[in-house]
Amino acid sequence: MKLEASSLAELTAMQQAGRELFDWTRILAKSGDSILGLVLGAARGGEPADWTHYPSGDVYDGATHAQYFFHRHAGETARRDGEHGHFHTFMRPRGMAPGTRPLVMPELAVADAPSQPIHSPSEAAPQPNQGDGNDKFSHIVAISLDHTGEPVKLFTTNRWVTGETWYAAADVAAMLDRFSIELARPSWPLNRWLCALLRFYRPDIVELLAGRDKAVMNWRRSRRGKIHVFEDQRLEILSAAAIDPADRLRRIERLLA
Repeated sequence: MKLEASSLAELTAMQQAGRELFDWTRILAKSGDSILGLVLGAARGGEPADWTHYPSGDVYDGATHAQYFFHRHAGETARRDGEHGHFHTFMRPRGMAPGTRPLVMPELAVADAPSQPIHSPSEAAPQPNQGDGNDKFSHIVAISLDHTGEPVKLFTTNRWVTGETWYAAADVAAMLDRFSIELARPSWPLNRWLCALLRFYRPDIVELLAGRDKAVMNWRRSRRGKIHVFEDQRLEILSAAAIDPADRLRRIERLLA
């Protein structure tokens, strides 16, 4: 995203989020802690076990219905681009704006097409208040960390990756403003850092969500609608962007100056 195209209000909001992001990193460093350390807890040697959710059971705010977890895929290819693991962020229906509905694609009307995911290796952990219309959660964005805990990439995924229900990009973008984790566990600094990161990169995430929907439609169109695009495992990462938070904050503050 071109920061120069942002309004004064947008730049100010991103600046505040960026400063909070680095404040938490600085405070943690003073006590020898780090974001990655808070995520992994007692994980042996700071190495996450493949496919294991950190923290166990995920983080779920029952008031806002925002949810996240951190994990790592199996195999060396999962560590490409220096990734040590990544967060997946979600919103459950009770936290969405009134009237938000899943996207209906034509192939979902086919009798033998699954209306819900059939393969979800990293499906979010069940929560106590599932059911009663709160199961059809949406994935918002994934955030890759390097081995130091520095965020290095944002990306979106196809539905089969997380087991989500599919909502249109504009509806998912609206969920960004509702994503808030106001819990002391597993770590207040970790929860606030993650929320600040989503605010810091909000415009970029909105662009990635639009790219996500475009990739799905292009894939479907090129195959003339003969596939169930959301379950096609040839299509995994839909949009991605490398990030450098320190550089971004410097650029924002230069523009505001």
